[in-house]
Parts: sequence; C-alpha cells; structure tokens
Amino acid sequence: MGQFLIRRTLFMVLVLFVVSVLTFLIFMKLPAGDPARMMAGQRTNAEDLQEIRENLGLDQPFWVQYGRFAKGMIPWPGLWLNEQIYYSYTNNVAVKEEIYPRFPYTFALAIGAAVIWLAVGIPVGVISAIKRRTFADRSSMIIALIAVSAPVFWLAYLFLYLFWFKLGIAPPSGIPSDEGVVQAMITGRFVLPWIVLAAAFAAFYSRMTRGNLIETMGEDYIRTARAKGLPERKVIFKHGLRSALTPVVTMFGMDLGILFGGVFITETVFNIPGLGQYAVRAIGNNDIPAVMTVVTIAAAFIVILNLIVDVLYAVLDPRVRYS
Repeated sequence: MGQFLIRRTLFMVLVLFVVSVLTFLIFMKLPAGDPARMMAGQRTNAEDLQEIRENLGLDQPFWVQYGRFAKGMIPWPGLWLNEQIYYSYTNNVAVKEEIYPRFPYTFALAIGAAVIWLAVGIPVGVISAIKRRTFADRSSMIIALIAVSAPVFWLAYLFLYLFWFKLGIAPPSGIPSDEGVVQAMITGRFVLPWIVLAAAFAAFYSRMTRGNLIETMGEDYIRTARAKGLPERKVIFKHGLRSALTPVVTMFGMDLGILFGGVFITETVFNIPGLGQYAVRAIGNNDIPAVMTVVTIAAAFIVILNLIVDVLYAVLDPRVRYS
C-alpha cells in the first residue's frame, strides 16, 4: 500500500502539472482581446499599453509567464507581496489575494452539500432496496426522479420564493461582508444552498444504491451467508451494503469534482462570495488569470479526490488489491 500511495502521489503531481500547463496554454491563446487594452480602456496610447504589458509580464516568454502563474497560486502568505505574482486583468490585484479568501465559502458549500446527499441518498436507497416494490420504494424513487430532472437554478429560485419570500423561515440570499463562513453557517445562510446543491445528487445516489444493493443481494456469497444462519440485518449491512457501496465511492469522487458546475450556479443565485461567483464574474470580464486559476484549482481538487477514492476502494472491497 505504501508503494501504491507513492506512485499515485507522483502521478497526481504529474497530472496537475500537465493540466496547469494545458490550461495556461489554452487560455493564453484564446482570442479574448488584448488584456493590456482591457485594463487601460480604449482611450490610451501605445506607450501606456506597452508599460501595462511589461507590468503584467505579457512581453515575456511562455514559460516565464507560466512560472508566474504557478507561483501566484501557491497558498503561502509571504509570497503575496512578491512582484512576480500573477495579477488580475480587471483590478490589477494578485489573483490569489482574491481567490483564497473565497475558498472557505466554496469548501463549506461543497462539503455541506456532500454530507447531505450521502446522509439522505444512501439510507433512502437502502430502504428502497429492502422494501422493494412497496409504496415506500415507489414513492421515494418517483421523488428521486423528479429531483434528478430539476435544474439547479430552478430549484434555487423555487426554494428562495417558497422559504424566504412566502414563508419567511429562511434567511435571504447573500452573506454580509462582516460575516465569516462559520457565522454564516450558524445563522442558516447555507441551509438552502446546501439543499439545492445536494438534491439532484441525493436522488441519483438513492437510485444507484438501490440498484447496486438489489443486485448484490442476489450474489452467491449472500445466499451462502443466509444459509449459515446469519441474521438478515448482518447479511445486508455487513456483506451486501459493503460491496454495493464500492461504485458509490467511485462516483462520489467524480461527483465532488462535477460539483463545481453546480457551485457556479448556486453561489450566483444565492449571492455567496465563493469561487463559483468569482469565476462567473471573471468569465464575464475576460479576466484570463482569474479563470485559469479557478480551473486549475478545480482540476487539483478532482485529482486529489481520485487518489482518496482509490485508497477507499481497498477498505470497502477486500477483493481489491494493489501490487
């Protein structure tokens, strides 16, 4: 296992390097306009444009610009004052000075939604599999189908209308500037975003858990366990559910990466000052360094989660072995 972790970690570093280089190359070659002119405006002279290009490092070779971009993402406060840090094109502020204060909001939103969809989706799927073809099974699967089909932005506006505007039991969208992440969670400002973001995933996981558990309960080793006289509860939860959750773990690692797409919409609708809202504004302003940094952070998040999923595979399924 130790050698496996070392190999996977080295491979993860290589993947992150390749992804960051490709991301930087693609965005720097996009015809998004002259960044220097975007900062200076249309009414400027050639000397001012050249000075801005030199300050941004746009006149330097590709690898020098990439080095500044990579260095600008290093989460080390002492480097924030370094003149080589990559700056935003719209406000001439170091990108990571804007990104890292926003990261806790996105992290809290993503982790909270993940906890909810696992806490709801898996138990509902297990109950539906155990109570197969009953009213509880059919009704829960119908609700799950509706939740999977509902767009995130539609659910967000519907929940805001019902629970804030009509019923008044939920706080309005937005987080005050003087309110941190912990205080925002205490005051309930993350409750609706968590539910909206988790709804489709919880529905999908309930359907997947149900199907996997029903299939697993028909395996030979399950029949053998029953023939030995093991209690049905032990057969289901110790032998059946453990194998049924292996595909769920795989999907969970990928879905946390896909979650960034839902975060963009959710943070925009609920006015949460996280990475998603920042990325949407950066795309609208053609702020290339900001968009590149968010994309690279998302890629790093996915790669790290895949490493964690590979390790959990061996824990959940004894048949998995690493050479």
